Amino acid sequence: MKLLPIILAAGQGSRMNSSLPKVLHQIGGKSMLRHVIDSCRQLDHEKLIIIYGHGGDLVKEQTTDSDIDWVLQAEQKGTGHAVLQAHDSIPDDNIVVIAYGDVPLIKSETLNLLVSKLSDASLSVLTTKLNDPSGYGRIIRDENSKISAIVEEKDANENQKLVNEINTGFIAAKGKDLKRWLNQIKPDNNQAEYYLTDCIALAVAEGGLVEAAVCDDHNEVQGVNNRIQQAQLERAYQGEQAEQLMLKGVTLADPSRIDVRGTVTVGKDVFIDINNVFIGDNQIGDNVTIHPGCVIENAVIGNNSEIHANSVIESAKIGSKCSVGPFARVRPNTVLSDEAKVGNFVEIKKSIIGKGSKISHLSYIGDTVMGDNVNIGAGTITCNYDGVNKFQTTIGDDVFIGSDTQLVAPVTVANRSTIGAGSTITKNTPENELTLSRSKQLTLKGWQRPTKNK
Repeated sequence: MKLLPIILAAGQGSRMNSSLPKVLHQIGGKSMLRHVIDSCRQLDHEKLIIIYGHGGDLVKEQTTDSDIDWVLQAEQKGTGHAVLQAHDSIPDDNIVVIAYGDVPLIKSETLNLLVSKLSDASLSVLTTKLNDPSGYGRIIRDENSKISAIVEEKDANENQKLVNEINTGFIAAKGKDLKRWLNQIKPDNNQAEYYLTDCIALAVAEGGLVEAAVCDDHNEVQGVNNRIQQAQLERAYQGEQAEQLMLKGVTLADPSRIDVRGTVTVGKDVFIDINNVFIGDNQIGDNVTIHPGCVIENAVIGNNSEIHANSVIESAKIGSKCSVGPFARVRPNTVLSDEAKVGNFVEIKKSIIGKGSKISHLSYIGDTVMGDNVNIGAGTITCNYDGVNKFQTTIGDDVFIGSDTQLVAPVTVANRSTIGAGSTITKNTPENELTLSRSKQLTLKGWQRPTKNK
């Protein structure tokens, strides 16, 4: 039997104090709604339904999956009212799984557990137990410990408030049954809302069995209503990412001081120091060392390379046995061949750096194709932009470029050329020769240094 996940994502989230719809706020670099979609997509399903409302145009704009049916909840009248909007889109023979766009850490394994409880039941509900259940709907059981109802905090009496098993909001039921119950829900409560949880009492009234799937991880079923809860789940999520990296053999100097906002594929014997941030999809080879404070985004780092402190690598490929930083910036479309070195305060953009080449200090290399075993002196820059167009610099093999050199593109520095320090190179240079441009040095005899007026 096919599953039909329905994700409720219509709430305004006023306590976030934000113009951004709540479900678009991020955990681990990904919107909360995207986390839930990804978990639901792992179920055996044909389509997803998302109930949207507040900020709906923006939510739809940032969620363009082809297998999503969008259903508008124009007025927010409770969870039961939200699901009722999808009534005509629910096949009778599907199993409906209700999830929430602001509960980002829910796992597909837990959703499958919830579904499995339907084998002997009319309806299943996901619960958890809290030391302090304040604010949550309570799971009410009869004398035989069978679930008879869910009572919201605002409608609970004193005895019911003592119950510590709470409703997470996630339920599963056959489409035909769910639609029948939805049509019977009344707003007979202190909030005058249509509660989805009333389906439990309606199922029991028909003689049906309601089963609970108990989730032991409170973070997995925690919703986000404010920035504090968002921060708490961010740390819980990052803790999970750190654990996964360590299980794959990574040594983390401090597991609480790493942020993974995407995916990281790692080799063996990787060491990651504190305060590193990984964004997008990253691949890290064997025996890589990453020192503190780096930002690495959509990068490939080859075996035995070392990334020194406070470096930024973005959409670039670092070869094997390379050294980058400290305080280096490697920008998109850059490739460092094996054994290349990029030193402190060096910026590289859209360039290919040959094997064993070194750019050690205070330089900018942009739009450049560089050969092997090149040495770039401190303060060298490629002048690749005329204010309108970008031009390429080509540097051959075994070139030595002295400090404080400007290479004005388009220009080619031929194999084994030597460029004297302080030169501005505007023309192609010959192989095996020294090329330099330098003004004549003058001394002005008798010149007096200015002094301050007393």
